[in-house]
Amino acid sequence: MPKSASFEVEYIQYLDEKAKPANDLPDFADDKDTMVGLYRSMQFVRTFDARAVAMQRTGKMRTYPSSLGQEAVGAAAGSCLTARDVLCPYYRGTATMLAHGIKPHEILLYWGGDERGSDYKDPMAREDFPIAVPIATQMLHAAGVATAIKIRKQTGRAVLTEIGEGGTSEGEFYEAINAAGAWDLGVVFLINNNQWAISVPSEAQTACETYAQKGIAAGIPSIQVDGNDPIAVKDVTGKALERARNGKGATLIEAVTYRLSDHTTADDATRYHDPKKHQQAQKKEPVARLGKYLMMRDWVKEKDLEALAADCKTEVEREVKIYLDYVENKPQPPGAMFDYLYANLPEKTLPQREEAIRRGTR
Repeated sequence: MPKSASFEVEYIQYLDEKAKPANDLPDFADDKDTMVGLYRSMQFVRTFDARAVAMQRTGKMRTYPSSLGQEAVGAAAGSCLTARDVLCPYYRGTATMLAHGIKPHEILLYWGGDERGSDYKDPMAREDFPIAVPIATQMLHAAGVATAIKIRKQTGRAVLTEIGEGGTSEGEFYEAINAAGAWDLGVVFLINNNQWAISVPSEAQTACETYAQKGIAAGIPSIQVDGNDPIAVKDVTGKALERARNGKGATLIEAVTYRLSDHTTADDATRYHDPKKHQQAQKKEPVARLGKYLMMRDWVKEKDLEALAADCKTEVEREVKIYLDYVENKPQPPGAMFDYLYANLPEKTLPQREEAIRRGTR
């Protein structure tokens, strides 16, 4: 009997759970500086996340989403971006944002409720979008930016956006990938499949065997990758972005990983995590995996990784100091919460702004 359609989803892995090559490695994996730099990016975001969570616990910052156990997804994908590319981040995209020039203290300012955190100073990040907390809206932003790039006939540019696997159940996700497929847009959709949509496991939210196959329905090349293997994530994302820059359309990537932390600091994952699965996931986590690979290549010793971790901690503390200086010595006036919404504030909102200013001066 003839078939109207058929498909398969390729799975990519280069480093197995013991950090041993599972396939022939891409050329960049033989470059010491590239691989040590990638490890540092992952270690930095892990150190940064731990400090941010501690500040939230002590009342120095608002709710924060950790990337513990998922650092390879953002760090590796972000390392593929160029200065001409545009990033449309989501709330757990810290590693990707850092890789594209957004400063750590700017991210802290955002989560501290300060709009100045979205005013990125690095020229590479100036056109990047603010963090999107509403689920899946960043997907439409990315499709919109890619449409603008195409209309303007700007070559050599691509758009990258991330989403959690839970967000793929939202209508905005389907609308964005459909537009990207129909209009042949230069955008890469990266799904961080960390197994949990807050407390909802994958089996409770989708009947699909993979999240990657959702892109096939939109006519987009779709692939699944080991999200704890930074070499695989970097290789697949780099190729997808290059396709986008060369006018060959969109790609959807599912990076399979595991969230070792709470969903955010407002969550308690011990209420729904299976302890045994959690322990198994810890054995697969990406920072230790890449560290083992570096030592197996005799590029670093244990003491080198310890020194690198200490250096990351020092840098994080410098950024925290900048953030706290804003909070303690350069606070925004109450009316500022209205000043970043519209070019011209709607008339009906003016009395609210005036009331906030009046109350703030008491």
